[in-house]
Amino acid sequence: MRYPLLLVPPSLAQTLLALYDYPHPLKPDTVVPGYDKAHAFRTAKMCAGVAQHLAHDPARVYEFQIACLLHDLGRAGLDRRLFGKIWSWARQHDVPTRPAEWRARHPQTMYGRETEAFVRAYRQPLADEGVPLNPWAREQIEMRLGFARRHRRQLNKAKPTLKTLGIRWWPWMELVTLYYYYPEKLAKSPGWVKELGEVLVACEQLEAYSNHRRGKDYYTRSQESFREAFAYLDSLQRARRLSSRVVTALRRVTAHGTFDALLKAARGGTVSPRERQFLRSL
Repeated sequence: MRYPLLLVPPSLAQTLLALYDYPHPLKPDTVVPGYDKAHAFRTAKMCAGVAQHLAHDPARVYEFQIACLLHDLGRAGLDRRLFGKIWSWARQHDVPTRPAEWRARHPQTMYGRETEAFVRAYRQPLADEGVPLNPWAREQIEMRLGFARRHRRQLNKAKPTLKTLGIRWWPWMELVTLYYYYPEKLAKSPGWVKELGEVLVACEQLEAYSNHRRGKDYYTRSQESFREAFAYLDSLQRARRLSSRVVTALRRVTAHGTFDALLKAARGGTVSPRERQFLRSL
């Protein structure tokens, strides 16, 4: 059950990850380093392993890995301090942080205008917390509540580079990157597209729940737990966002040890014997 996890050439992977670097709009000649590069790289490797286990076409898995490397491109320019402050505040005050959750709570909000609704509703409370909602702060809000719109903008900027690299960006590649926030966009897609979207969500969430730096920076999390990560994936399965086929595949590949090095790196280099035993038990 050992699969090659990096299918694209390493140089190509690094070129694609460089697209996460972003010119700071408030500081001329300053580039905001792509915060999510390491997360995207590890996620893309895990996705390739699970997709191969599920016997997807090798050429398609190669293109899928390219999409996975760019799956968080809508967060290019993420300001760790500001992003964390806004979304930690939102969690503390039970404010929805995802588009579908926002619309469920505020059904009057026009589809795709969740960012604007958030700004109208919480401009003053956030200002009182020392976070004026200037254009740069609104960008951080857009990275979650308006992810599809921002992702499309960043992809359009990246497409000349992709063309130079000989990469064709198929519509399905964008759909799988949007599945977590916008499952409705895949409602009429072929089954294999939805399954690859599920694979990306499952692997991305396992990495994110294991990612010590992310947890500390903007989830105000003090420690990570593989048990909690898989409990969350099980909850997504119960909600029918993930199929049992995808969750079972991820469990099996993880239990075999295929992702040990990746998960250890996400943890910052430390995995206890007890946690390692939990992975084997999957």
